[in-house]
Amino acid sequence: MKKTLCALAVGATFLTPALAMAADVKVYGRAHVSLDYLDDGKDYNEVGLSSNSSRLGFKAEQKLENGMTVFGQIEQEINFASGSANDDLEFATRDTFVGLKGDFGQARVGRFDSPFKAARGPVNFFGDMVGDIRNVTRAGNLRFDERNANTIEYKTPKFGGGFNVTGALSLHEQNSPDAAKDGAKDKDKAYDLALTYKEGKVDFAAAYEHYEEDAGRGERDGFRVAAAYKITPEFNLGALYQYLTHDNDTANPDVQVFGVAADYKVAPKTYVRGQVFHRDVDTEDANSTLLAVGVEHRLDKAVRVYANLATMLNDKNADLTPWKEGRSFGNSVKGAKDENSTALSLGFRYDF
Repeated sequence: MKKTLCALAVGATFLTPALAMAADVKVYGRAHVSLDYLDDGKDYNEVGLSSNSSRLGFKAEQKLENGMTVFGQIEQEINFASGSANDDLEFATRDTFVGLKGDFGQARVGRFDSPFKAARGPVNFFGDMVGDIRNVTRAGNLRFDERNANTIEYKTPKFGGGFNVTGALSLHEQNSPDAAKDGAKDKDKAYDLALTYKEGKVDFAAAYEHYEEDAGRGERDGFRVAAAYKITPEFNLGALYQYLTHDNDTANPDVQVFGVAADYKVAPKTYVRGQVFHRDVDTEDANSTLLAVGVEHRLDKAVRVYANLATMLNDKNADLTPWKEGRSFGNSVKGAKDENSTALSLGFRYDF
């Protein structure tokens, strides 16, 4: 794998000047690391360094003679905390696609965040950090915050001032779908439909997603609505509601997630934020509540430092943590049932 990545890097070095003559090619990335203390309230408490969805990517865009624009992206996760771990990664593990856009809207194909996943955007104040909302919205077999492969997506032009509709079809989960499964045709597609509105003080998203019966983790449905409103130029208040169901509701009871989040600019380059989200499981004593507070200071438009404190309050049959999603440190560590797991994080992020 290391040789493959080296070959790709060398190829990119020679090809980029040629591509740039025809298209606008941009190399970009994010180095996001944090020093964390994690405590499950029982037996586990450790200090470690985490790489938090760090990435390297290439974007290309070219205007066509017919007025349309072709665009593409290749994005790879990079582990800035443990560089040697990158040898085990496949290439283009993150949002990778090609598409066309114009007066008709936008169409693309590839592997990228589903419209359902993107719909958490209005309240994503702790994204890829300790306290990430996915720690309660994406758990067990009721998982919907996914980057689905083999996807075709269409997004309408803006209408009604700031609305867009996005529809997506993920044809199959594997690169080469089986012709038959248990004597019948595979049914592992995923369907998405989302409505978004972003204009002025308002940021709104609603999405529905369905996975067929042969999909990994089984047949399931999810509905999500999230919104944020800038009460003042400095104060942004958001809320989210999510309802998830599974075909096997005995093993995977229905789940509701709801809560609020806020972000406040206390100084020209300093922000404080907080959130509380409750995961309500339709079975006895399996609920969890995520609490998080943080402060962030931007040294520059591209560089920020922050400190976050997050905790997960678990019932006696719940074992979630506030640190699993979007990070390399502690993501395989479960919480302790009937215990409150807590995390403290000091982070640094550089976007380039």
